[in-house]
Amino acid sequence: MASSRLPPSLWLGVMFLLGFLAMAYLLSLAEVKQHETPLPVLGKVGPFTLTNQEGNVTTLTDLTNRVWVADIIFTRCAGECPRMTAQMKSVEDNLPADSGARLVTLTTDPDYDSPAVLKRYGEHFGADFSRWTFLTGTKGEIAGLAANGLKLSAVPIPVQDQKNPVDLFIHTSIFVLVDKHAQLRGIFETGGDGVDWTNVVEPQLLGTIHRLERES
Repeated sequence: MASSRLPPSLWLGVMFLLGFLAMAYLLSLAEVKQHETPLPVLGKVGPFTLTNQEGNVTTLTDLTNRVWVADIIFTRCAGECPRMTAQMKSVEDNLPADSGARLVTLTTDPDYDSPAVLKRYGEHFGADFSRWTFLTGTKGEIAGLAANGLKLSAVPIPVQDQKNPVDLFIHTSIFVLVDKHAQLRGIFETGGDGVDWTNVVEPQLLGTIHRLERES
């Protein structure tokens, strides 16, 4: 019976071909990375002074040289806010251990959402306060950061139009991504028709965080 072993010269040829293909693949990846389209700059976040869930002052300086994700909610919200906060928790859970990225949640309802209320709300969702900050302040201070810097909006609902006692605001349901230089670099839809958070949006968001962390 004929031997099924390949001649040494043929093995060398196969190994050479595999090595060549591997090298070509690595070079193609490097070329793609080199020609990767830069993410656009959508705006600039200006200086702010707000209060976190511990009652401590938080400013833009505390986020200097860090990539961060932000959203806006209010703790009495019975609609999309719990979903958004659960999604932000998922982002926190899926960040690599060596990532320096931070999460920032603003409240639209500072008259009710005191630091203590925000802390209880964060604890309810299992937030890691070393990574995730909940911010309150005056309505003017919050509006300055939310609308002017982060492109997040919140509009009070007139009493006569409220469907229930906690139907207080209409607000954006997006996550926005800020780079190390306080520049707005990404906007991510968290809900609505056609939004696949688990399989599409969250992986894109995490990938963009990683990409921005690689920037100088």
